[in-house]
This record gives sequence, C-alpha cells and structure tokens, in this order.
Amino acid sequence: MFIWLIIVPMILGLWAQHRVKSAFSKYSQVRTASNMTGAETAEAILRAAGIGDVEVVEINGMLGDHYDPSNKRLCLSTDVYGSPSVSAVGVAAHETGHAIQHARAYAPLKARMAVVPITQFTSQLLPVILFAGLFLRLLPWQLVIQFAALCYGVLTVFQLITLPVEFDASRRAKIILGQMGIIRAGEETVGVNRVLDAAALTYVAAFVAALANLVYFLLLDRRNN
Repeated sequence: MFIWLIIVPMILGLWAQHRVKSAFSKYSQVRTASNMTGAETAEAILRAAGIGDVEVVEINGMLGDHYDPSNKRLCLSTDVYGSPSVSAVGVAAHETGHAIQHARAYAPLKARMAVVPITQFTSQLLPVILFAGLFLRLLPWQLVIQFAALCYGVLTVFQLITLPVEFDASRRAKIILGQMGIIRAGEETVGVNRVLDAAALTYVAAFVAALANLVYFLLLDRRNN
C-alpha cells in the first residue's frame, strides 16, 4: 500500500508532464489562420469581456504562464506571448479565462485565492519540519507524522479547489476562441483541445499526489498509535 501511494502518483505526474510538453511542442509548430499571437489573443479576449484593468506582460520560462489576481497581471511566457501558434493562443486564452473568472467573481477562484496564503505557508514549512524531524531528530517522529498529515490535508484541499478553476478556464477558452474566430474548426480546434486537456491532466496529477501523501501519513499515524 505504501509503495503504491508513492509510485502511482509519481508515474501519473510524469505522464501528465510528458503529455503537456508533447502537445505544446507539436502545436507550437502549427500557425493559426488568424495569425494572432498569444498576447494579441489575450488582449482581444479581455476587450471582448469588457475587462480593461488587466495588464498582459511577457515573462521568462517555458510554460510558466499564469494570471496574478493580486496585481491583475496576465503573465505569458516568451513562447506564448509572441507566438501565433495554436499552442500559444490556447494557453493565452486559458489564462485569460482566469482573468474573466476574477472579474465575474467566480466562486471557486475566490475560494482558491482565500486559501493561497495558508497553502504557501504550509508548503514552505513542511520540508523544514520533515528535515528537522527525519534527519536532525529535533522533533518526535509521531509529531512529524501528524504535522505532515495536516499539511498534506491543506494541500489536498487546495488542489481539489483548483480543479474546477482550471477546468472552467479551459472550457471558457475553447468556447471563446471559436466564437471570436481566433481559431478555425479542424486541426486548430483539435490542437487547442489537446493542449488544454493535457494541461488539465497535470492538475489532476497534482491532486492525486497530494491525496496520496495525505493517506500515506494518515496510515503511518494509525500504525504508530
């Protein structure tokens, strides 16, 4: 049981990452008929949605694209920002979907934003506690296990809330790209679907990994009691 709780999430995570990179790489070579770049796509969707207070900026790093609700910034990686590829417009539309969620006060996004501070704190503290308990022996083993279970409980809740947020952003992106004529039916639509569906799988993998770790430490705690 303990081995499966480690191996299965690891394999799923690696497979999800491979699918994302493979799909993104393949459809980065396919140019959209509209010839719009990722940045132009994001700006066009924001205008159509009546959102004028979100800045579209370029950042370094592959697939580091994200929407920053605190500063209302749509951050697109170089491979997305200036590229007119199917992959670029798909990713840009997905991230713009988060900006639309924010503007429309989408409940799951508000919930995720609310738990971000405690999630970040937990993520930073967890490795410190594990290191202090497992290697430095500064904390009782039972306390380390219980704290780890608590932390992974928080991370599991965060990943669970993330799923509807990401799925909805992809759903919005697929609809909007077609309605606005940014992509055409056929290969372009198929490409966007494959890129976004592969990206969605990474969030499923993250949830499974957090849940598996939670179950792992709960079982350890039960065994030690």
